[in-house]
Amino acid sequence: MEPMVNFSVLVKQLEKKERKRFPQNGLYTPQKFIDNRIISSKYTVWNFVPKNLFEQFRRVANFYFLIIFLVQLMIDTPTSPITSGLPLFFVITVTAIKQGYEDWLRHNSDNEVNGAPVYVVRSGGLVKTRSKNIRVGDIVRIAKDEIFPADLVLLSSDRLDGSCHVTTASLDGETNLKTHMAVPETAVLQTVASLDTLTAEIECQQPEADLYRFMGRMIITQQMEEIVRSMNTFLIIYLIILISEAIISTILKYTWQAEEKWDEPWYNQKTEHQRNSSKILTFISDFLAFLVLYNFIIPISLYVTVEMQKFLGSFFIGWDLDIYHEESDEKAQVNTSDLNEELGQVEYVFTDKTGTLTENEMQFRECSINGIKYQEINGRLVSEGPTPDSSEGNLSYLNSLYHLNNLAHLTTSSSFRTSPENETELIKEHDLFFKAVSLCHTVQISNVQTDGIGEGPWQSNLAPSQLEYYASSPDEKALVEAAARIGIVFIGSSEETMEVKILGKLERYKLLHVLEFDSDRRRMSVIVQAPSGEKFLFVKGAESSILPKCIGGEIEKTRVHVDEFALKGLRTLCIAYRQLTSKDYEEIDKRLFEARTALQQREEKLADVFQFIEKDLMLLGATAVEDRLQDKVRETIEALRMAGIKIWVLTGDKRETAVSVSLSCGHFHRTMNILELTNQKSDKDHVIQHGLVVDGTSLSLALREHEKLFMEVCRNCSAVLCCRMAPLQKAKVIRLIKISPEKPITLAVGDGANDVSMIQEAHVGIGIMGKEGRQAARNSDYAIARFKFLSKLLFVHGHFYYIRIATLVQYFFYKNVCFITPQFLYQFYCLFSQQTLYDSVYLTLYNICFTSLPILIYSLLEQHIDPHVLQNKPTLYRDISKNHQLSIKTFVYWTILGFSHAFIFFFGSYFLIGKDTSLLGNGQMFGNWTFGTLVFTVMVITVTVKMALETHFWTWINHLVTWGSIIFYFVFSLFYGGILWPFLSSQNIGSAWFAIILMVFTCLLLDIVKKVFDRQLHPTNTEKAQLTETNSSLKCLDSMCCFSEGETACSSVGRMLERVIGRCSPTHVSRSWSASDPFYTNDRSILTLSTMDSSTC
Repeated sequence: MEPMVNFSVLVKQLEKKERKRFPQNGLYTPQKFIDNRIISSKYTVWNFVPKNLFEQFRRVANFYFLIIFLVQLMIDTPTSPITSGLPLFFVITVTAIKQGYEDWLRHNSDNEVNGAPVYVVRSGGLVKTRSKNIRVGDIVRIAKDEIFPADLVLLSSDRLDGSCHVTTASLDGETNLKTHMAVPETAVLQTVASLDTLTAEIECQQPEADLYRFMGRMIITQQMEEIVRSMNTFLIIYLIILISEAIISTILKYTWQAEEKWDEPWYNQKTEHQRNSSKILTFISDFLAFLVLYNFIIPISLYVTVEMQKFLGSFFIGWDLDIYHEESDEKAQVNTSDLNEELGQVEYVFTDKTGTLTENEMQFRECSINGIKYQEINGRLVSEGPTPDSSEGNLSYLNSLYHLNNLAHLTTSSSFRTSPENETELIKEHDLFFKAVSLCHTVQISNVQTDGIGEGPWQSNLAPSQLEYYASSPDEKALVEAAARIGIVFIGSSEETMEVKILGKLERYKLLHVLEFDSDRRRMSVIVQAPSGEKFLFVKGAESSILPKCIGGEIEKTRVHVDEFALKGLRTLCIAYRQLTSKDYEEIDKRLFEARTALQQREEKLADVFQFIEKDLMLLGATAVEDRLQDKVRETIEALRMAGIKIWVLTGDKRETAVSVSLSCGHFHRTMNILELTNQKSDKDHVIQHGLVVDGTSLSLALREHEKLFMEVCRNCSAVLCCRMAPLQKAKVIRLIKISPEKPITLAVGDGANDVSMIQEAHVGIGIMGKEGRQAARNSDYAIARFKFLSKLLFVHGHFYYIRIATLVQYFFYKNVCFITPQFLYQFYCLFSQQTLYDSVYLTLYNICFTSLPILIYSLLEQHIDPHVLQNKPTLYRDISKNHQLSIKTFVYWTILGFSHAFIFFFGSYFLIGKDTSLLGNGQMFGNWTFGTLVFTVMVITVTVKMALETHFWTWINHLVTWGSIIFYFVFSLFYGGILWPFLSSQNIGSAWFAIILMVFTCLLLDIVKKVFDRQLHPTNTEKAQLTETNSSLKCLDSMCCFSEGETACSSVGRMLERVIGRCSPTHVSRSWSASDPFYTNDRSILTLSTMDSSTC
């Protein structure tokens, strides 16, 4: 930012024609304006409990269990209220802690912004306060490189002319400096005391979407996810199953009790109150009792496990060294952990350009002067072709204008045999070209280095590298710096003069007029008077706006060179001039004065005058500047496209720049037919792939009148580029895609405050921690330092998170079907008396202790395929798209699997016990608790081993929780009542345990057979990658150790058992892939828990 001190007045959300008097003498009358606090948090200390409870009970499962808990309190039910109330309390508490912690982090981020120190004018002096304390009407002092704390109107600066130069990077992504002028009436107020005496009223328009338009006047007197939707759908289906079971049980109870002997057996006589009670109320009471009995089919611990998985799993992103940027010392940040699995479902990526795809640093690369193309190499210009009329060589090096001014002394050299006339013309053309570059701009020089323009001894001694330029365009800055390296150094400017040094010789040009750049003309001009008295019009702009205005110069050669520059992805500008006669200038000056002082249609009149001036130009040449892409942007975009993700670039830049960068970064391919919904159209129809370019104005019209047609065009385009976009337009485009019939998952990437609206609108928001501040990073869901890290975030973390959470959800429903179906079947054997099959302690601990840890650890550590393979094969991302793993088909399979396993548990245990219930010598009989515990034992073993079969990546933690859970259950059962053990001790130990193992094996056999056949007959790309031959003699078997061809089945099983007991470590085996696949040899991700070697499995 230009070094200066600006005094500005805050105008925060002013209504149309709303008047605000500046505070005078410390007096301030509170009005209806809001304060200046930034709030991105959701809760406060006062509303956290009620608001969090409200949000949690909006979830189907939580609300359902609340109802069940209340029913248990109100009526006599088979189970204690504690069985529902305690797990519900645990779920609510853990979720509240997790959400409270994340909101506390948001509060800290808000406090950092709101607590930033600022200086305001109050009571006749400068007062230091915090950003949140700024009030509408405060006069704020802004110094160099400070961030604007609010919307401001410029009152004055430390420059006499009241000008200042600001960057709007946080608003529109442009890091170039823009010049603003204070009105003359306030520009003279240079001191705090004089500003304190200011009394003024501001009338301004209402807020609008156009970022670049602000209309007002000053009257001065001298005194706010896919996985959750799937979970809710599954919960509703299971709720229907639950209600159906309760209704069936209630009907069958009354059908059974139709017989008098079963209605009131001798051992269960009814009371008088029961006989006289209403039949309807009794039916409802029985229905509710069955509802409570079967309510565990709804997995209450599902939500808390999901919350823990998301929260703990989010730390892996921050710990991943592959997405850590060493240069800036920035690691990935997770601002919300609720969207981890959405990273694996992205279908559209919307990205900003400047600072997101590019480094936002312009570098001069090439130029074309008088039909000769030059390239800058190590500060010297190297020509790429022979000079005009040269008989042998070429102009090999143009180190500085010194070479041009001394060409007469070089004509005897074999490299420079030209005629004197051509030498003079060559010198003139090059001289004019670089003078035009040095004069046709709005570049400023830091005041730290100069107190007066063109005065002082420093001017003649200061090296070009010591000058610090600030420009309204990064292109201008790069060009002026390039001219300085060549030998024409821009020294500085004032309102009336511009000074350049040519080989140490100072030349002062009188600045007569500046014809500012605008998007319609796409060019800018200056009119200057040379020291010799000659007047020149220097013009630069896009080739489409300059070349048609030229009547001389190497037009066709330059056009070819510009096309060649564009093919390299360089930003091009053409340079031209016109020498003005005294008569020409008088006419121009007169017309400009009339247009600039017109009270009506000023813009239209100025446009007409500019057209009159900028004609009959002589073409000097063209420049090519590179906005360097970030590292591996092209590879990342290509990988996203291979993964089936559509990429839209939304930028505020002009069309030419946006298209150029899109081509250079691989967003647009050279073979694409570029359709332009701007002021041009393409009529090529033979190209298969299409790219669409649309500007903000055309987009507004398309969305307003042709929305369906526009969406149809977009869907048939491989890439879409939206240029000249206002921030709100970016958000509207994303919303349009979000609400389309396909309901795709969208992701937005940006680095500035101008990208916040689109980041918040998308399902997943990614903030780039770049040079445009931290607004995007603070308001995003995830923050990364470079665009290239997006591939690792989606292809690896997103893939893993989705597979883990999908399996977690399906597994929870499966194990609860296994859990509660035997309870339903048991009612057929107890006359639907609502007798529970399991002991209440087992009911409570099943989901909390016995089966909770294996699935939790799986959801944190599972790697069904190596991270390297996922990142190097983006097409694997397609296997999980469209929420494939949580489809109805997959859900039905897991549900049927649960029901089939439950039938095997129940009837297998039933036939094992048989009818022999007098098993002990003392005559003690075993009853339903023994039977229920036997069923429960088989069930715990089965669902735990089922989880082991789903695990592909084994660590010591997986072994500990998997086999430890089974051991813990048996130890607990031994000390809790010993219900099961007397039965087992009374049986033949071998046959009893064999029967239990047989039941477990029978349950899992069909699942194993299905998996084998699916992998052999219809393998997915991921399954193919899991089981790939590295060579003819070595294979990798999923979840097992490597084995060589020719080994027996027992050998491979033996290896698996060795691995189970820890002798076969994941550090040596577990993955294989084609030797031709690329590898990240420097991968330092903590996800890679094993060393990777392409030559071994």
